[in-house]
Amino acid sequence: MFSFYETIIIVTPVLSEKQVKDLVKEYEELLLKSRGRIIHQEHWGMKKLAYPIKRKKMANYHLYEYSINPKEIANIHLRLRRDNRIIRFLMVKMNKDARNYAEIRRNKKQYKN
Repeated sequence: MFSFYETIIIVTPVLSEKQVKDLVKEYEELLLKSRGRIIHQEHWGMKKLAYPIKRKKMANYHLYEYSINPKEIANIHLRLRRDNRIIRFLMVKMNKDARNYAEIRRNKKQYKN
C-alpha cells in the first residue's frame, strides 16, 4: 500500500548551483531506490527566509511530491535530518483533498507558462 507525501527541503545557500542540483538528484534517487514514485517536483530557487536559520537569510527551496510505502518514510526522514546541507525540511502526508489541490496548482502553473 502506497501513501502520498509532499516534502519541501530548504538547502543552505553556501552551495553552488551544481551542488544544489546534485543534492536534489541524490534525494530523487533515494526515493526511487526506496521503491517510491515521484509524481512532481519543482525547484523554487533562492528565496529570502522569513527569519534567519543558522545565521542564513536566504536559501534554496525544492519541492517533491511522491508516493511511497509508509515503511520507507522513516529512513528518508532520518537522512534528511542528518544532512547538514539541508537547514530545514517539511514532510507532509497528503490526503485526497491535498492531492487534488496539488494537481490543480500544477495545472494552473502549466497554463501560466
